[in-house]
Parts: sequence; C-alpha cells; structure tokens
Amino acid sequence: MNPAIMVGLGVLVGIGASFSGLGGGFIMVPLLIYLGFSAQKAVGTSFLAILVISLSALFAHGKLNHVDYRMGIFLGLGGILGAQIGSRLVEYVSNEAFNKIFAVILVALAVRMFFQK
Repeated sequence: MNPAIMVGLGVLVGIGASFSGLGGGFIMVPLLIYLGFSAQKAVGTSFLAILVISLSALFAHGKLNHVDYRMGIFLGLGGILGAQIGSRLVEYVSNEAFNKIFAVILVALAVRMFFQK
C-alpha cells in the first residue's frame, strides 16, 4: 500500500485516538483487517502504531494538564500483565470469531455511550 495513504490514515486514527482516549485500536484493527491483515497481525501492527500515537497524545495532553500520571502508571502496570495474557489468547481465536467478538464489543460500547447521560 502507498505510504502516503497509510500516513493519512494514521492521521485520522491519531485524531480519533487523542480525541476519544480509546487508543485508536477501535479504528486501526478493523481498517487493517479490511486491508487484508489476519486478525492477529492486525492487532499486533495496531499496537505498534498505537504506541507511537499514544506517546504523542500523552505529550499533548500532558502539556494541557490532562494526565493523572500516578493512575496511569498503576493502570499500565496491570495492563502489562493483561497484554501478555491477551496476546497469547488471540492465537487461539479464528479470524471469523475475532471479527464477531470485536464487533460485539464495539456495538456494546457504542450503545452504552449513546444512552449514557
């Protein structure tokens, strides 16, 4: 794929991630699957892109005093363990099942956000 197109898509994901705090995976993973990546490769590639995007967003939000560093560190420490478990579990999930699970999570999140006050 054309690198300029990928950078442009990265800009859109970065805006969505920085604006929503969802990390960009909710956009990046379906996009990569649409482009022909396996579910497992899409997740792994998404994490690399999200690392770069997240560091940039952290810097920007930090300058605006929008970061609770202590809470972020604690959540991150737990996330390290969860990431190790999740990356091994995804190996046992077929692409079809992954797509359905991911879609259900996105729909449930959307419904919750829609009806939240």
